Amino acid sequence: MTRTPPIDLVVVGLGYVGLPLARAAAGAGLQVVGIDRSRRVVEGLNAASSHIDDISDSDVAAMLERGFRAVDRPEVIADAAAVVVCVPTPLTEHGAPDLTAVNAAVGDIAAHLAPGTLVVLESTTYPGTTDEVVRPRLEAGGMVAGRDFHLAFSPERIDPGNPHYGLENTPKVVGGTTADCTKAARALYERFVGSVVEAKGTREAEMAKLLENTYRHVNIALVNEMAMFCREIGVDLWDAIRCASSKPFGFAPFYPGPGVGGHCIPIDPNYLSYKVRSLGIPFRFVELAQEINQRMPAHVVSRAADLLNEHGKPVRGSRILVLGVTYKPDISDQRESPALDVAELLLARGAELSYFDPRVEDWTVAGGAVPRVHDYLAAAADADLTVLLQPHRELDLERLADSARLLFDTRGKSADHPQVVKL
Repeated sequence: MTRTPPIDLVVVGLGYVGLPLARAAAGAGLQVVGIDRSRRVVEGLNAASSHIDDISDSDVAAMLERGFRAVDRPEVIADAAAVVVCVPTPLTEHGAPDLTAVNAAVGDIAAHLAPGTLVVLESTTYPGTTDEVVRPRLEAGGMVAGRDFHLAFSPERIDPGNPHYGLENTPKVVGGTTADCTKAARALYERFVGSVVEAKGTREAEMAKLLENTYRHVNIALVNEMAMFCREIGVDLWDAIRCASSKPFGFAPFYPGPGVGGHCIPIDPNYLSYKVRSLGIPFRFVELAQEINQRMPAHVVSRAADLLNEHGKPVRGSRILVLGVTYKPDISDQRESPALDVAELLLARGAELSYFDPRVEDWTVAGGAVPRVHDYLAAAADADLTVLLQPHRELDLERLADSARLLFDTRGKSADHPQVVKL
């Protein structure tokens, strides 16, 4: 399987996972080409314009100077030493894994696969996908994984907006179809990632990703459920978490909120439960956690209604300001953001809704545009209720607490104040 192709790496899918991967590889001196089906994305990148939070325009310009280019056609795969698939894996409307993008990418690779190529799937999926879905399509042309080409899975661990951990300093798990496939994947990632961890195989690597996110999913559900009853028994849950966090072993802090968002936490555990259900085995932890976390937007709206009622106001006709509509702080990504569900429920109750988010210029809820305020402190002073859903760093929480008539902090980030109520 020895050959010297002109392209070191082709990255298929140039979103929140693929573009940071391409940047790291290009920065380490690899010759990198990115493929994306969106012509807008391809043209933007080739013009040094980024479309994701963690990659700046200057980052893209530096990549281009190092030889990176983006294309929307798969023919370049034939000239690549390695191809890494970083396409979305959402859920269908029935909650089942949607591998449409993966199948399309694998089809393109199969049509242009050359002997000796390393193929790595990074898209999150259920255990068995690499071996049962990807491998047969790549082998349909007569080549065999582990003999004629290398095949591996490596779970992405990109955390958008994380100021401390990026691709280069986060350990990379790799699991190959054979031991040689694992070694080939390790050799690729060691060129631009500080630490590589070998899994026994593709299934273990696939499971590692789902285990990581299911762990978070279940523990977030635990504290969310605690938040629902702690107020009733007179307990400040935020302070309880602070105290519990002082224990140097056996405890990791998780925090309640208005729900979970992003691609990972609301989506990935469903891939695991899908696989378990296919075996006829109940997976109670994940299903219960999903139920609790999905209930949080309704809980937030119920609490908001109670707060307004305590001040002699119904939800209908009340001016409610929502702050932060992305799924996590300091990014513009709105995927699966609980803010959408909160807003839809408030609008259904007749609230007069407005919002402010320094990262989101326009916000549409239930088919209609929500008015965006320009001065969030003045708007909070005028609103009957301000609901803090995402504490972006641009928000001055101390001044917000002083300005707002009534502030409902669903993230527990505000200091104690007479006008502040925490989830």
